[in-house]
Amino acid sequence: MRQTIAPDTPDSAPASEPADDRPLWHRLAAARWGHGRAATAVGYGVLALALALGCFQIYTAVSLSLNSYLQRVLHLMFVLVLVFVTRPAGRGRWARRLPMAVVDALLVLAAVTVSLYPVLDYDGIVARTGIPSTTDLVMGAVAVVLLLEACRRTIGTFMAALVTCFLVYAWIGPLLPGLLSHRGYTVQRIVSHSYLFQEGIYGLALGVAASFVFMFIFFGAVLEKTGGGNFFINIAYVLTGRYRGGPAKGAVVASAFMGSVSGSAIANTVTTGAFTIPMMKKVGYRPHEAGGVEAAASTGGQLLPPIMGAGAFVMAELIGVPYIEIVKVAIIPALMYFAVIFLFVDILARRHDIRGLPAEDLPRLREVMTGGFHFLPPFVLLVTLLMVHVTPLLAGLYATVALAAVAMLRAGSRLSLKEFGEVFTLAARNTLSVSVATAAAGVVVGVVGLTGLGLKFSSMMLSWGGGYLLPTLLLIAIASLVLGMGLPVTAAYIVLIVLAGPALLDLGVPLIVAHMIVYWYSQDSNVTPPVALSGFAAAGIAGSSPMRTSVAAWKFSKGLYVIPLLMAYSPLLLNGPATEVVLAVVTGLIGLLAFAVAIEGFWLRRTTPLERLAAVAATGLLLSPYPVADAIGAALALAVVATQLKRTRPSEPPAAEARAASAA
Repeated sequence: MRQTIAPDTPDSAPASEPADDRPLWHRLAAARWGHGRAATAVGYGVLALALALGCFQIYTAVSLSLNSYLQRVLHLMFVLVLVFVTRPAGRGRWARRLPMAVVDALLVLAAVTVSLYPVLDYDGIVARTGIPSTTDLVMGAVAVVLLLEACRRTIGTFMAALVTCFLVYAWIGPLLPGLLSHRGYTVQRIVSHSYLFQEGIYGLALGVAASFVFMFIFFGAVLEKTGGGNFFINIAYVLTGRYRGGPAKGAVVASAFMGSVSGSAIANTVTTGAFTIPMMKKVGYRPHEAGGVEAAASTGGQLLPPIMGAGAFVMAELIGVPYIEIVKVAIIPALMYFAVIFLFVDILARRHDIRGLPAEDLPRLREVMTGGFHFLPPFVLLVTLLMVHVTPLLAGLYATVALAAVAMLRAGSRLSLKEFGEVFTLAARNTLSVSVATAAAGVVVGVVGLTGLGLKFSSMMLSWGGGYLLPTLLLIAIASLVLGMGLPVTAAYIVLIVLAGPALLDLGVPLIVAHMIVYWYSQDSNVTPPVALSGFAAAGIAGSSPMRTSVAAWKFSKGLYVIPLLMAYSPLLLNGPATEVVLAVVTGLIGLLAFAVAIEGFWLRRTTPLERLAAVAATGLLLSPYPVADAIGAALALAVVATQLKRTRPSEPPAAEARAASAA
């Protein structure tokens, strides 16, 4: 049987989403077309498109014979069609009425036309390099407009407006002052640069999404539909459920497990959160805290190998190293991030006197392993293939095939034909925002390369930072915070690395360290109010205020800002001798734990003002690159630990202290 420990309360699903047993393709169609025969027909059309997209991706992964530009064009064609079929143009009723249905049908026709045009006339386009025809330009202009509209529907107005601003910037260059000024380009040049070949829409970023990322999204869809997600959630509760704050610690571990294979913070939040958030609430966590823990932990899933977020695959391509090299250097910082969240969870449990779950409420390890041990070999295969430098595309394909095969061997995880259809539909749905975001980011990257904005922005950052690393890092963090209010993770990473990456390189930061710092900073787009998609998703499940939940998630995920500083100043990414790496990890962990205590003002009990001040000082000293500062910081942290232990008298009931601190 597929094991699950979903609570017996109605909180296991958001109240706004009543149970719907219809296939996913019909639900997606109903969200746009309502109910009736037309919606049913569209639903089957969505299924057909999802099957076509999945089969196309599998074919191109196996054959590797299709030109990369054409492969990206056709991938985006499927994505655009699905967007205009399943995503309404707005929230009002007007977006679902007949006139907009006609408009959406025309948009679908336009998307197919502008996508098939370069496929059918590829040789002619190559022959006309540098002198595009009128038809080339018309098709390109339509493609850009379609992408902007798809971007608005799937991601939001901010991203569409940002891309538009970059396009306008390429046009009005001579009118701009100072460093922003450039020679300016005609509309024809901008359109051809964005549409033809691999310097704009169909650039490297979309190429990664259309190959590696889709394959791992497909892997995650198979895992979800076969019940593998429940298996990993149950493992997490077996390991942590009996301890203080057990459900929240289980949520952290489960999100780490699931996030390391799903690569999507939002998908991770709704998948594991449906089980973990109600259980956290049940044992005493406040709704916004439960949602915040889940959102922060799910965000960390994009940092944890073997399957990180889409940006990690883009990073490997941009740097020009095998993906396994990214995996190797990413492990230690990711584990440190989860350690910080784990401590936050423990502190909250002490504050609210939250105990572990009773043994009878926890799954048995033997039963869990008996029901789901067959999900482990595909993961072993995946890691092994990556270790021997098989490309992520093929490694993901082989692991997906293996996962589907082992699932079919047991009745509890065997997929029916309907469930196979849902796997393809789920994968197609989950790839929409990633593919649209990377295509839109490709336009930004193209404009940056065309105008030289990257070097100018880098010079600006160096100037404002005074030529010092720390203020430059803070400026990049602020830029990431602003971008995170409207961009998904992958797009934020791509935009930020092309703009700010050169500044870090000029300051002597190694290439892979610079990319990893920017990648970490870009993760805050999941938990940055006022637009925090993972936080909002968690709030929907927790039944709490979206803004309050997002602020809590933002607090719990502060490792996203602090750990990149350790990367910049210490060999945390294995870029130094073993002894220095160990010292960096130990001092960094103590500093991060002191940071959590300083933020919460609580550890074993409520901190005094002096203890909190010492924790703040210890954090700053331990995060510095100087050994003497590390020693002083460690001494301060130990002093806080000693005073906390001394002031926690065995005769004083911990529950009374926790309640007093919570009330305060």
